[in-house]
Amino acid sequence: MSLLIGIPKETFAGEKRVASVPEVVVKLVKLGFAVAVESSAGEAANFADDDYRAAGAEVLPGAADVWARADIVFKVRPPTLDEVGMLREGATLIGFVWPAQHPELMEALQARKATVLAIDCLPRQLSRAQKMDALSSMAGISGYRAVVEAANAFGRFFNGQITAAGKIPPARVFIAGAGVAGLAASGTAANLGAVVRANDTRAEVADQVVSLGGEFVKVDYDEEGSGGGGYAKVMSEGFQAAQRAMYAREAKDADIVITTALIPGKPAPKLITAEMVQSMKPGSVIVDLAAEQGGNCELTVPGEAVVRHGVTIIGYTDLVSRLARQSSTLYSNNLLRLTEELCKAKDGNIVVNFEDDAIRGLTVVKEGELTWPAPPPKLPAASTKSKASNAPITAPKGHGHGASEPMSVKSLAIVFGVGALLFLLVGLYAPASFLTHFTVFVLACFVGYMVVWNVTPSLHTPLMSVTNAISSIIAIGALVQIAPPLAEGATDRPGGLIGILAFVAITLTAVNMFGGFAVTRRMLAMFRK
Repeated sequence: MSLLIGIPKETFAGEKRVASVPEVVVKLVKLGFAVAVESSAGEAANFADDDYRAAGAEVLPGAADVWARADIVFKVRPPTLDEVGMLREGATLIGFVWPAQHPELMEALQARKATVLAIDCLPRQLSRAQKMDALSSMAGISGYRAVVEAANAFGRFFNGQITAAGKIPPARVFIAGAGVAGLAASGTAANLGAVVRANDTRAEVADQVVSLGGEFVKVDYDEEGSGGGGYAKVMSEGFQAAQRAMYAREAKDADIVITTALIPGKPAPKLITAEMVQSMKPGSVIVDLAAEQGGNCELTVPGEAVVRHGVTIIGYTDLVSRLARQSSTLYSNNLLRLTEELCKAKDGNIVVNFEDDAIRGLTVVKEGELTWPAPPPKLPAASTKSKASNAPITAPKGHGHGASEPMSVKSLAIVFGVGALLFLLVGLYAPASFLTHFTVFVLACFVGYMVVWNVTPSLHTPLMSVTNAISSIIAIGALVQIAPPLAEGATDRPGGLIGILAFVAITLTAVNMFGGFAVTRRMLAMFRK
């Protein structure tokens, strides 16, 4: 018997998201599940009840009906204690839970003998868990929306312009914290034409900032800041002092500051002090993405936009809900991927397999038993090659296919000598017509080799697909064999085996030609926006 997935309406103030959208409901039904949605659950995200009915879901009139009937409940925000009271005993809850911040909720869920999969506890360091990573999905939206809100509050263009009315300098944007949200903000601000500078305690994100059009600002203090699960760790006092000094300089020069720094299980670190705000130019904007956890700015008021010392400080806690349709779609896709992992048999039933590190990590309660925190996931052992010294890698000796250095002068002379001798023998004994074709063939091989040798390896696939297509001149030879010119006095054309082979050659060559250009087009499309 298939299980029923229930999707209640979110009750948190200002929350417009819904845990599943009609497009995903169709896929859940194909997995064998029945789906029930509370009436108007998706209304705030512009998903009508009729859309859910058309997707195969049952629309129920009230929340109590959904909670009481559902075997599995999809949620966005953590449920209230009243909602837990309506949950069927032994049912499964999937959504954001934040177990460290909600001990009473955890006790209530255990009392209902529930199984709880907290999407916020997913081991994000596992590469296969990325498709289920709702934290990253929501962070990317909040980073984008932060720039939109900043542009709305800022008093001029982001991009620089020179007009008849005067010169407009580009906005200067500083982003504190280059995680998923920070990188999304960097890319959005850079695309709008702003000068973007960003900082993070994790040195490995520097290249990502640069690739998005920003400049990475390094703290003048050597300390690695990578923590577990894709988060930053708490830094030393010395590093924090150097970081505050750098932030003070950047805030004074910036028109817009976007802060994104969070450490799991701890209040948001205070990065922007009141003195830094006071030093900023009048009309500047601060967008604090950590407002819900206390804020990275000392003057942030969670849920509000306030003006202090002429600076607008935006502390909205519903940035993701301000793009409710987009965020609901991404979030429901994350839950769909998780459901696919739980229901590999596609029979409408789920199996919470603790042998799967991703499933074990996000399971905080199983059948009423507390299983949080989960043990660290088993990561593959680091390769010994990655721990090798940074000494330059020398190319292997010899001149095989894998050699990275050109042939020596002596080897090259031997190769050319042998080739010249073979060419002489061919010229002495082969017909004149063969010698002409053979000369063209040898020169084509030489030119082709020299061309490919000087192309970077990353372009070999599109290069070879193009050369395959171009080299299909063999089609002309096959056509000549099928319909050769008639000799003087002849009345028919040769056929039989030669004609059949020529036809096969044309067919294969056509596949090679069109396939080569198709592969090239797809490869080059990967590098275009």
